Amino acid sequence: MEVAYIYTKARSEFGKHCQFEDGETQVIESILPTDEYDSNYVQRNPCTKSVSTVPQVSETEVNTERVVTTNSGMHHVEGGWPKDVDPTELSDVARYRKKAEKDEDFQYAMKTLGPIVSRCMKQNNTVNIYQEYFAEEKDKQTNHCPEPPSAKGVAVFRDPSTVRRTATSIDWHPEGGRIAVSYSILNFQDDRLGDPSLSSSSYIWDITNSNTPLVELVSPSPLTCLRFNPKSSDTLVGGCHNGLIVYFDLRKQSAPAGQCKPIATSVIESSHHDPVRDVFWVQSKTGHHCASVSTDGQLLWWDTRNLEAPTDAIILPKAGEDGRDLTLGGSSLEYNTDAGATKYLIGTEQGIPLSINLRQRKNNNGITVLEGSNGTGKHHGSVHAIQRNPVHTKFFMTVGDWTAKVWSEDIKTPIVSTRYHDAYATSGCWSPTRPGVFYVTRVDGFVDIWDLYHSHGEVAYSHKVSDAALSAVSIQGNPQKGGKLVAVGDVNGTVSLLEVCDSLSKLQQNEKASVGNMFEREARREKSVEIREREEKRSKAVETSRLSKERELLQFDKEEKQDLLLKAEEQFYAMIREAEAKEEAKVSES
Repeated sequence: MEVAYIYTKARSEFGKHCQFEDGETQVIESILPTDEYDSNYVQRNPCTKSVSTVPQVSETEVNTERVVTTNSGMHHVEGGWPKDVDPTELSDVARYRKKAEKDEDFQYAMKTLGPIVSRCMKQNNTVNIYQEYFAEEKDKQTNHCPEPPSAKGVAVFRDPSTVRRTATSIDWHPEGGRIAVSYSILNFQDDRLGDPSLSSSSYIWDITNSNTPLVELVSPSPLTCLRFNPKSSDTLVGGCHNGLIVYFDLRKQSAPAGQCKPIATSVIESSHHDPVRDVFWVQSKTGHHCASVSTDGQLLWWDTRNLEAPTDAIILPKAGEDGRDLTLGGSSLEYNTDAGATKYLIGTEQGIPLSINLRQRKNNNGITVLEGSNGTGKHHGSVHAIQRNPVHTKFFMTVGDWTAKVWSEDIKTPIVSTRYHDAYATSGCWSPTRPGVFYVTRVDGFVDIWDLYHSHGEVAYSHKVSDAALSAVSIQGNPQKGGKLVAVGDVNGTVSLLEVCDSLSKLQQNEKASVGNMFEREARREKSVEIREREEKRSKAVETSRLSKERELLQFDKEEKQDLLLKAEEQFYAMIREAEAKEEAKVSES
């Protein structure tokens, strides 16, 4: 049974508006304090409680300002010698050491410290913490080249100058980590040369900091080439646009900080008359000698301790068609001590490579013109780059016009030539770690990587570096290590740092022997072709001389027969005249 009750209320009893009025204060209830309920609570002393209806908020700040870092170095030199001993004199050092070794205190100290040092060395050699396990397996995996050729951009270094200049040369520091870039404008009568804001400075960059250059090299004229000294990495030599040779020492920087001015400059009267196209440090006992080449046709040797005049000079001649000597303008230079301390390679503006051996200087100044018969083999334009193979130094590469060519010292024609590229080639170099890989830059902004170990007819990898024309390329490393970092410069002064994959930088299995055998095979083939052409020319010359002799004999026989006929005819007419005279005499007598 459901029970429900409905409560009802009239509409007039609810929903009315409140009406407030001011009235007198009234006490409705008053509650007095009492101790009755104290037993139910525990007193807490002190007791603090706050009540607030405002929401609690907090405010924090984050500072994102850039941290400015600086790179500093320390130069360690030999010291601790007495004042009367000159450490640079070997005789003084040897005399002082003999005296010190005879001292009883020195002998006692050596006997005491010897066992301690020996124990530490044995303990250190017990375990090699840097040993790499399974390195052979890793090399085997790398030799199979499972990954396709690739390259990625690492950093970009931009010329701080407001006027766009070309990155004419790039040279890596012998210890790596830094690059020296020379900036100049090589275009003839370029409008930018008259700009008053044109800078003549070149820069040394730290590859870990692409924002600001490490050192600014201030020269009297824009530098066209730069080289670190392999014996003393703190010194550089450079060639200027006006033909001067400048010598820098990074330990002697001037104010403001970061600027370095040349400590020695050549005299303009005894320098090159055209821009210096390349410069190299050459082998010497002191490590102060260098060689430079220019388009004025001179190869000059210098001593950086005295740049007033070159120590030696060679003019680059070539026999012309009319028998007169023509001067060839040098556009690139190569010097490698592994190939010989007296051997030089020069690329010329006429596209002809030159080989110079100073040991054979009595014979045409030791110059060998590598040009085939009728000019075959040479480039159709200037040789922009020339470099020896880092492993097989007998062979070298030239880059010019639209192709790259590999030559041998003892053959006047190239043994390997790449196909013609779609764009003009501007520079190139070998990989320091792989003897079969070389790089070629082009005016369309691409860098082509050729791998002769795998293919001769196709580019292994082509990478787009810039929209501007590329002008220079250099690779970090030597035959023992490196080969991964590639610096590429363009005509706008931008240097792009690339990192190539292991398949393009690490030595492949049996690559040295295979590439060397390939070069030797092509050299023998080219030499046999050259010998056959020489024999054909000789046989043709012999045949021509034989035919000319036969013609001369035939001509002689013909002339001799004509002479005999003339003599017989004269004798016949003489006999007739004599007979007629006798008849006339008989008639007159009768």
